[in-house]
Amino acid sequence: MNLEFDKEYQEHPIFEQLKNYSIFYSSLSYSTMGFATIGTLGIINMDTYVFTSMQGTLESIQSILQLGRINDSYALLRKFYDSTVINIYTNIYLQEQSSLDSLIVEQIENWRRGKEKMPRFGQISKHINKSSRLQSVTELINKQGNYEKIRDRCNDHTHYNFYHNLLINDNEIHLPERTKYLDRFSIDLRDILIQHLAYLFYLQPHYMSSSDYMDYRDLGLEPPENSQYFVATFIQEMMNETVRKHRPDIYELIKNNTEMELE
Repeated sequence: MNLEFDKEYQEHPIFEQLKNYSIFYSSLSYSTMGFATIGTLGIINMDTYVFTSMQGTLESIQSILQLGRINDSYALLRKFYDSTVINIYTNIYLQEQSSLDSLIVEQIENWRRGKEKMPRFGQISKHINKSSRLQSVTELINKQGNYEKIRDRCNDHTHYNFYHNLLINDNEIHLPERTKYLDRFSIDLRDILIQHLAYLFYLQPHYMSSSDYMDYRDLGLEPPENSQYFVATFIQEMMNETVRKHRPDIYELIKNNTEMELE
């Protein structure tokens, strides 16, 4: 099968989804650059580069999927999944450990400088699940119960746990259900993004800020009242399309527990 001429495959919504998610993380990287990462010696926000790395992974997934390598793409989806979880872990760990007596959080600073590895994925996940700060979000996320299944699917494809996993990496084999794998991939990708945004914006609600407040200040003008709580348009749009649409319970939790003015 020549995927170049397989219209159903090449026009699957997953490709537009990946493009939109890549643009989102690029915009998020730029908009959070000015926020200091408390607990490290870095001048620029550590998450700025985490988000651009995630953008790059999404772009790699898109390129590989367009070649029909669904199996390889799941290996990269696992990498994307890991990066979201590590991002949440570093943020919660910094918040827990930063204090006047300990201005620099050694574990995260050492990781940032390449002197120390991150704990294993299981340890990181356990730490997040046990965090009292994230308890409300974690309860809602775990209520759906599909994230372990996503992780298992990623591992099955990465390790060739089943013969059919490797078959969908060969685009010369005619597999009529190939686009069904794209459907599943699209849902898995969306759910990973939802989990990331849920944790991230609950922990760091100021990451949702629009530039209005600082734009007025830069012009020497008095910002509108409460403009520091305005949500950036690109974030509101992504929250509407993902969290609000598919997990309204999580959306309402974030809206009701932060000062940011979500719709």
